[in-house]
Amino acid sequence: MGVDLRQVVAGILTITMFVMLGQMLHRDYYDSLQEKAQGDAHDIEFEGSRVSVKDSLVGALEGNKGPWMDDNNDLNPCWPTLLSDEAVSSKGYVTFSLTNGPEYHISQITDAVMVAKHLGATLVLPDIRGSKPGDERSFEDIYDADNIIKSLENVIKVVKQLPEQVSLRDIAIVKVPTRVTEDYIKEHIEPIFKSKGNIRVATYFPSVNLRKSSQDGETDPVACLAMFCSLELQPELNAVVESMIERLRTHSRKSDGRFIAVDLRIEALEKKNCHSTGVGGSKTCYNAQEIAVFLRKLGFAGDTTIYLTQPRWDSSLNILKDIFPKTFTKEAVMPASKRSKYLESESSEYENVIDFYISSRSDVFVPAISGLFYANTVGKRIALGKPQVLVPAEISETSSLATDFISPYISKKNHLAYSCFC
Repeated sequence: MGVDLRQVVAGILTITMFVMLGQMLHRDYYDSLQEKAQGDAHDIEFEGSRVSVKDSLVGALEGNKGPWMDDNNDLNPCWPTLLSDEAVSSKGYVTFSLTNGPEYHISQITDAVMVAKHLGATLVLPDIRGSKPGDERSFEDIYDADNIIKSLENVIKVVKQLPEQVSLRDIAIVKVPTRVTEDYIKEHIEPIFKSKGNIRVATYFPSVNLRKSSQDGETDPVACLAMFCSLELQPELNAVVESMIERLRTHSRKSDGRFIAVDLRIEALEKKNCHSTGVGGSKTCYNAQEIAVFLRKLGFAGDTTIYLTQPRWDSSLNILKDIFPKTFTKEAVMPASKRSKYLESESSEYENVIDFYISSRSDVFVPAISGLFYANTVGKRIALGKPQVLVPAEISETSSLATDFISPYISKKNHLAYSCFC
């Protein structure tokens, strides 16, 4: 059978037309994607990691590990060489209580040790009192008694209980401003101590600011020792904290085990008037959505693990979990066998302590609420060589660098802790 040349040519032309049409459709499709990409999104660099910004929201691209910083262990304690070798004397007793949570405990123990040292008195281990009447615990329920006795043995004598022969009626109550100095003790407290023989110290807080100032002079080495060495968790509670941190790191394998702790408590947010200060778009506190957008604009990937200090999950946190699915409150990462003891107690003291120590140990700390918890957590982190504390702000741009939001306590090195480490 003969072949019609015209049919062959027509067939070739038809095939060619389909190929050309396919190429045109393919190009139009990717051109439309490119136009959308150019109009709605672009790639930016965060310390070598790429993230996608679309409609003012930041989305992580594959392989992004976020703008993490390494720990810094260059600082060492200054106080060991400054402590005197004076013999420990004991002319009376100083008693006190730890109140209001771990962020206050650090200041309270420091002031009590300072008073006892400069009066030559014996320090009695405190009880721990919660916010509700009758909510009292022994020191050893939370902290390691042997550690505080040993850490202070060359400075003051510490006993676990007040001797029975000392009557409570013989103890004068003395109010002491936090960050009390030797001069203040000699002028205002020593005369009372000499008169009564025993005193009970009650620390008050004129300010929750822990910035060092030129007026303070050098920080007393005794205060440094008390602030950073005296309070350690008792073994069982410390093991619970360690297990929770390990579980958070297990969830963070894609970011080399790193996680963020955010101090965000719904009740505290409701009590605060979260208004703009007018300085760089900062406020006194931030809600879950604002924290989520802040972290995304800094380039943290969507699979970043986040620990919240909020006691239990609240529906207002759902927006944060939508953006960062690996967001947990403590009941999700605490061993089940420990929840009844540490989470179902009428007191919140255990939970507050757990929050403080996890926030101090996390790779990044973000304070959604300003206050003493933030200030003393920063101090603890400086001592541990963990400088990445990011203070939230409303970022108007589509993205920003994490280093622009490092806490001024650290970027300016003006935290009181820098007087103790060098």
